[in-house]
Amino acid sequence: MKIILAGLLLFTSTSIFAQATVTDQFKSIGTVQQAQSWMDANKALKPALLRLSAGKDTTLIDKRLLRQNKGDIFSVGYVTYKVLEHTETVKYRANYIFLDGGSLSNSQIDSLKKIVVEKANAGANFEQLSDQYTMDGNTTHGDTGWFFGEEMMPKEFQDAVAAHKKGDVFFVDVSEKQWHYVVKKTYDDDDKKDITVLRANGR
Repeated sequence: MKIILAGLLLFTSTSIFAQATVTDQFKSIGTVQQAQSWMDANKALKPALLRLSAGKDTTLIDKRLLRQNKGDIFSVGYVTYKVLEHTETVKYRANYIFLDGGSLSNSQIDSLKKIVVEKANAGANFEQLSDQYTMDGNTTHGDTGWFFGEEMMPKEFQDAVAAHKKGDVFFVDVSEKQWHYVVKKTYDDDDKKDITVLRANGR
C-alpha cells in the first residue's frame, strides 16, 4: 500500500512539474494571432489582450508596461504579461525658410542666413520672415505641420530638428541638392507609443 501511495505521489508531482508555467508558455507566443489561439485554449487563466497608448493609459501597471520592449515578459503578483507589439513614432514641427543654392551663390546664401537670424533674434515674426525670404513658394508661412520620416522632409532636416529644442533657430544644408534652410523649431516633439500586451493569471 505504501509503495502504491509513494508511486501515486511521484506521478502527481511529476505531472505538476512537467506542466509548463505561464511564463514558459508565453515564450513561444510571438504574434497576436498566436496569443488569441492560446487564450481560447486557456480561458481558466482569464487571459486578455491589452492595447495601451502612452499619455492615454496612466495607471502604474500601464506605465510599467509602456516602458517595456517587444518580447519582454514579466510578472506582477500572480499575473504575467508579455509585450507582443511595440510601435513608437516621434513627430516634429518647425517653421523654415528655403534658400535655393541652384539660383544663389554660396556667399548670397550665407548673407541671407545672417540677415534672417539677426532679424529673428531681434524679435521679428518668423512666419513673416518666411513669407519674405523663402524661395519654395509655400503658402503655410513656412510651417512644416507635424512630420516624420524622410518621405515628408529630407533626413538632414529631420535629424537637425530632432537635435534641437523648441525655440531654437538653426541652419540645415542638403548639400547634394543645393537646398539650404533656416529653421525655427516651433513645438516640442510629439512622441507616440502604442503596445499590445498578452495578460493572464499565473506565473
